[in-house]
Amino acid sequence: MPRALVVFAHPLAESLSAALHSRVLDALSAKGWEIDDCDLYAEGFDPVLSAEERRNYHDVTINTAPVQGYVDRLQAADAAVFVFPVWNFGYPAILKGYFDRVFLPGVSFKLADGKLTPCMDNIRKLAAVTTYGATRWRAFLAGDPPRKLITRAVWGATRPDKTRYLAEYDMNNITETRARAYLDRVGREMEAF
Repeated sequence: MPRALVVFAHPLAESLSAALHSRVLDALSAKGWEIDDCDLYAEGFDPVLSAEERRNYHDVTINTAPVQGYVDRLQAADAAVFVFPVWNFGYPAILKGYFDRVFLPGVSFKLADGKLTPCMDNIRKLAAVTTYGATRWRAFLAGDPPRKLITRAVWGATRPDKTRYLAEYDMNNITETRARAYLDRVGREMEAF
């Protein structure tokens, strides 16, 4: 049975992000995926990269020790799905910290002779499910860092067979109808994942 790691980053159970998270879990489960639900807030994930972790960052013999459980979960997955809001044109701090602390040398890439080589080839499918307060145009003008990190950096470390970036924009003006339509779209996309 294929295994999907779903990384969720939103503190509010009543948020649209939480509803999207549930829809992702339900759709993947219905299609036979084994789910590892990594709710960063519920798990109390510490996003702060300590001074010692930074000193040991390039030492692949010890760099994963503080986050070994999260590294193991990532390496056991066949797919990774990130569910998060975009705040101030970036990730919630807890998700940024996850990338900083878990996507380490020896985990997401190897560094030899000054060259990076991706090494997360276990991830065959990659997706992001997100919401933006801003319009698509404003996100574009700001450079849309979250989209680029998923579709370029994380994609580059994994080289998956399938990548999806599902975003709903202009959340400041969303209607119930639009929210329901987005939930339905995410459900369909995850069923086809």
